[in-house]
Amino acid sequence: MMNIKTLLTLCAGLVLTLSCDTRQPAENLSDYVNPNIGSVHSRWFFYTPAAEPFGMAKLGASTNGSYGNNQGWEAIGYEDNHTSIDGFPCMHEFQIGGITLMPITGNIITQPGTLEDPDNGYRSRFDKKDEKAQPGYYSVLLKDYNVKAELTATARVGFQRYTFPQSGQSHILLDIGNRWGESGAVRDASIQQTDANTIEGYVITEPEYVKKYQTGASVPLYFYAKVDKAPQSVDVFYRNGELKPGNTITGAGAGMVLNYATESNETITVKIGLSYTSIANARLNFDTEAGNLNFDQALENTRNKWENSLARIRVSGGTKESKIKFYTGLYHVLLGRGVGSDVNGSYPKNDGSIGQIPLDINGKPSYTFYNTDAIWGGYWNLTTLWSIAYPEYYNDWVNSQVQIYKDAGWLGDGMAASKYVSGVGTNMVSIAMAGAYNSGIRNFDVETAYQAAFKNELGWENRIAGAGKMDVKQFVERGYVPYENSLYYGTHPEGSTFSASHTMEYSFSAYAVAQWAKALGKTNDYNKLMDYSRGWHNLFNDELKLIHPKGVDGKFLDNFNPLESWRGFQEGNSLQYTFYVPQDPAGLIGKVGLDTFNNRLDSIFTEARKSMFGGGKITYAFSGVESPYNHGNQPSLHISWFFNFSGKPWLTQKWTRLICDEFYGTDGEHGYGYGQDEDQGQLGAWYVLAGMGLFDVQGGTPERPTFQLGSPEFDKIEIKLSSVNATGKTFTIEVENNGPENYYVQSASFNGNSLDNCWMYRDELYKGGTLKLRMGASPNMDWGVKVAPPVPQ
Repeated sequence: MMNIKTLLTLCAGLVLTLSCDTRQPAENLSDYVNPNIGSVHSRWFFYTPAAEPFGMAKLGASTNGSYGNNQGWEAIGYEDNHTSIDGFPCMHEFQIGGITLMPITGNIITQPGTLEDPDNGYRSRFDKKDEKAQPGYYSVLLKDYNVKAELTATARVGFQRYTFPQSGQSHILLDIGNRWGESGAVRDASIQQTDANTIEGYVITEPEYVKKYQTGASVPLYFYAKVDKAPQSVDVFYRNGELKPGNTITGAGAGMVLNYATESNETITVKIGLSYTSIANARLNFDTEAGNLNFDQALENTRNKWENSLARIRVSGGTKESKIKFYTGLYHVLLGRGVGSDVNGSYPKNDGSIGQIPLDINGKPSYTFYNTDAIWGGYWNLTTLWSIAYPEYYNDWVNSQVQIYKDAGWLGDGMAASKYVSGVGTNMVSIAMAGAYNSGIRNFDVETAYQAAFKNELGWENRIAGAGKMDVKQFVERGYVPYENSLYYGTHPEGSTFSASHTMEYSFSAYAVAQWAKALGKTNDYNKLMDYSRGWHNLFNDELKLIHPKGVDGKFLDNFNPLESWRGFQEGNSLQYTFYVPQDPAGLIGKVGLDTFNNRLDSIFTEARKSMFGGGKITYAFSGVESPYNHGNQPSLHISWFFNFSGKPWLTQKWTRLICDEFYGTDGEHGYGYGQDEDQGQLGAWYVLAGMGLFDVQGGTPERPTFQLGSPEFDKIEIKLSSVNATGKTFTIEVENNGPENYYVQSASFNGNSLDNCWMYRDELYKGGTLKLRMGASPNMDWGVKVAPPVPQ
């Protein structure tokens, strides 16, 4: 028997051990993510909490997704202030949507109904207190039916679990053959119950942007689903039509109802395999990823994937609000641009046939093929962040673009199941590809990729609408694009309504490919493209010190208003686009004059701050296009970092910190401005970069790219590096004396050595190490001013 002395000694040791072990468990970073932030007036692809990072299966509640999308870009899908739900779609992607399920009880109405009149359809009211949304999971109580719906997903398989009340009339409604979100009109659909527990089918849609940029093409979606309880009976219907007994139905409007009698709190789970290529591959995806998984197992796996992905960047210090903004922004970065290929490497080709990704030595696809919204402006946020923390995804994104080029002959700025959906009629893919190569991401067919990019810059013969830049012939022949508005808000071989903004964009993309050519030793291409990179000079008005559109006669347009949008400028104006010279900040500063440049830029932010940096509190995507600065849209996103090039880096530190604190919010309406366009992670990525104090105006395109330094929101930032493009394991930023008012850098060091530059080379970051910044409440006007960030010419 243990004596009392021994017992007391052991207890004392145990107490000492417990009191000395002060280790805290690692934070669950997903807890900082709130998918509902910014969901008021958001796009179709924005709200899909039940998904893996970069997944194909993207599930979420819809409040008005059944309304469709007339022009292909309007806010539709889910809004935080809506009070009823019309279904749970499995697909939320740019120009893609559908495979929608809805659990109900009682009598069946074969249409969704409206927000104003939910009783006129199968939609149900809900309360916010009964809703839970987090990365990988969504749940809500449907009040009208007393049914709890839960959603999760693997990469290509959606899970929907419903907890029913006791009822002799419980139903699962499949709304397959109708327009959902951005999907466009339905060309055809089919639903078939193949055995007691299995339903399969497809829907073929005609998204508005596909109709515009690849006339006649369509997007097919296929599904293979199993329910864990066989229905007592099955009915079919066409939307707003009569129910009829049956286990198969085809055509637009097609739907099916699985009918049950349920006990109180009985659960029924539906697993839905998805594919863009065939029902057979939907089944293969189902069997491979989820055949042996139940809902809870799938949820645990998906939560772990989210946690691991978010943990690539771990921040500490700062406010809880800033962490919520940071990780919610990073969540949107990882949610956009989903998988397009199947587990066996099948993928949808541009011509409608099925392609095959090459297999590696283990019989696995050598890369994953992705859908993608346009990369317009993405080199100032998405690709820069990918290059730091997610280079393997960036590499697959480039491989996907190269495959499109091989299949269809041209790069595509936006792709929906390989169909061209050029979101803004330009094509900036070349910039992102050059940025990948010059950031050390090169596991792709480099020569083919380069030829695709070179053709994208200067090729105009037989150019197709889906490739964008239909006015590039004018840029090649004149060195600028003339204003020509015979095609309403359009672009054609003789010019464009957005001529000046296109000239600025094409000049930068020419620079990007020129730098890639230089790295590859293609001297003739380099010289030619560098000449085109100076095209912006042709529209610079020396008297006004502004970019000024020219007509086909070569003269500046009359009645010129620097704040007018849509006349020569796409989603912006002259005051914004004059700064669109990331390839030559020194040249722009020289033309404007250093003092004028700095005074103008500072006054722009001073004025824009009054309207929350562009859009004010107007819930509208384009609310800031006629303001001096508009953080809610791509053309302005690099401007606040230009002070690093003009000798006043403390103003970059000030304004980027204030934009983070004031433009970004943490509620449904004030998330990314007020209802402005987050564009598949772009505004979220900007916050993440600025919150770390890192940015790159050139998007990684110089032969030796840099990062410019700003004002971190946090006391410590740890970035896990990848062997894809880095030799180091971790890059750490440590910030001393940080605080809400202490946003000015006083001094810096890197790996123990004093750093007096407001920039560092990317390859230095990739080697790993520690950047230390000491902050203060007043600017140190002697730090970071001696040498501007290099921009190779």
